[in-house]
Amino acid sequence: MRAHSSALARGITLAAGLTLVLAACSSGGGGGSGKGGSAGLSSCGAQGNANTCNSAPTKSGGTFTYTLEKNIQQWNVQDSNGNTFENGETLGVVLPQVFVPQPDFSVALNTDLVTSATQTSTSPQTFVYKINPKASWNDGTPITADDFVYYWRTNNGKDCPPPPASDASQTKGCLPQSTAGYDRIKSVTGSDGGRTVTVVMAKPFSDWKQLFGAGYPLFPAHVAEKLSGATAGDAAHMTAAQMTQGWQYFQKTPPSKYATAGPYKMQDWTDNDHATYVPDPKWWGVHKPTLQRLVFKVITDATQEPTALRNNEVQGIYPQPEVDLVNQIKDIPNVTYTIGSGLTWEHFDLNLHNPVLGAYPALRQAMFTAISIKDIVSKTVGQFDPKVKQLGSHNYVPGQAGYQDLVTSTGQGSGDLTKARKYLTDARFTGVGTALKSPDGKTVGPFNCRYTTGNQIRQSECQILQSDLANLGIKVTIKPIGAADLGTVLTGHQYDIIVFAWVASPFPSANAQQNWVTGGGGNYGGYSNKQVDQLVAQAVGEPDSTKAATLLNQADSIMVKDAYVLPLYQKPTFLAVQSRFVNMRDNATNVGPPYNTAEWGLKK
Repeated sequence: MRAHSSALARGITLAAGLTLVLAACSSGGGGGSGKGGSAGLSSCGAQGNANTCNSAPTKSGGTFTYTLEKNIQQWNVQDSNGNTFENGETLGVVLPQVFVPQPDFSVALNTDLVTSATQTSTSPQTFVYKINPKASWNDGTPITADDFVYYWRTNNGKDCPPPPASDASQTKGCLPQSTAGYDRIKSVTGSDGGRTVTVVMAKPFSDWKQLFGAGYPLFPAHVAEKLSGATAGDAAHMTAAQMTQGWQYFQKTPPSKYATAGPYKMQDWTDNDHATYVPDPKWWGVHKPTLQRLVFKVITDATQEPTALRNNEVQGIYPQPEVDLVNQIKDIPNVTYTIGSGLTWEHFDLNLHNPVLGAYPALRQAMFTAISIKDIVSKTVGQFDPKVKQLGSHNYVPGQAGYQDLVTSTGQGSGDLTKARKYLTDARFTGVGTALKSPDGKTVGPFNCRYTTGNQIRQSECQILQSDLANLGIKVTIKPIGAADLGTVLTGHQYDIIVFAWVASPFPSANAQQNWVTGGGGNYGGYSNKQVDQLVAQAVGEPDSTKAATLLNQADSIMVKDAYVLPLYQKPTFLAVQSRFVNMRDNATNVGPPYNTAEWGLKK
């Protein structure tokens, strides 16, 4: 799961067999066309066409500029600090992955990379990937099992262990955003000249289609081997120091500087401004790009996106919707748009490294109970999407099999001040409603509430939280975060309360392992519960999707009582493009709309 632009995240996939099966759900939930527009994205709300809406043949030529709401500060999307939505979008254009999340929450095999990916045994669980004979990096190096081995060893948490706590600059080791699945692999080997990859598991992994993709593409192993002095084609014997060199190189280096393997190649990157892509003549895939250029333009202030679209500075935007923004788009001629919902959800997180927040579950329960989610929704996203309701799960959203509302019945998010105050008085807090003090007489707060600058909705959410917690005698200061600094704030625990959104992949058990298990790559607030660890571990290895969901919901019930993260709502998504361009559509998963850039183009 990954956090969104105005926030950070990672996830998994689905199908038959041992993978969790999710209910298909259209991401389109409404929309229309600006004056003079065609049906375009307005058709994306129809049942069953999420993966095909706005489809049409294309003609050669044209430049399409798409907005990024966050600058790219480091380029390794597999790294905990590089695990941003925008980073995933930019790299997905040029780096290959095995399975790709689709707009309907399913996943599709990327046959440009592998012609097949199958489970061939259950004891031990074994997967075989057949690499497309044409697949190669654009410097002519074939894509082989060596690239899979390098991926596994840098992400399993063992062969390239994380930097020690004393290494604040993280100069040693690899820090993957999630080890889910990779920590269960026994071996990755190649045959047929490296074109067949066999993966044998030490422990079962239900969400195996997440591996080597699902929004987290492969990096070229041969590049890492060469720069670190390792033997070419021998990622299996790279030392931790050599893998660290590769890991850090991909952190610091935009993909315009090394071999890639996508329909486009990155021509240039101008920091905090734009990335330019051009069709890669070495591309072997089925879909040949018809655009002359593809540009990703950094616009960190969402309020400027409608103006940029109106002035033809950009041709497509994917902002977090606000009522004024949506109304502005409606008035732009020849623009088509859709409001949808998907695997993105808004939440308040508490930093349990804060000694007061970490020590008193009753305090956390009281805070979450005092917050009125109904008030938050009505004053923010409910103004343009009346369907939005309180989210009751940390692992699922409505539309996914397994979703249960485990939060509402507890009163969390209700704004019930009587109940909230009782939590505190029962736990022997004093000064309830005036100046709250802990049972040992220490002042509670002031706490900061942090959100990414330029996001009016999140500013409003912090303001409502500030007002609600004042009723308990807790002072809250509001402290915005620079648009490029969210990862630093999260990993550095530089917050008391923070609001952002997770952009999930369709793999709930792996998402849970990342976010809720002790030491997980997305567990920024330091949550730890042995029962939750055990239940999530069972779910990750459970081949029966119904049983896996039961285990995750059991874990979720415990997490609700522990009051670490308060789910707010399933976040609306908003995609708007000029109607002369086609084949763009809302993919409200961790990969975003650029999941199919090879197909984007001018309508023929």
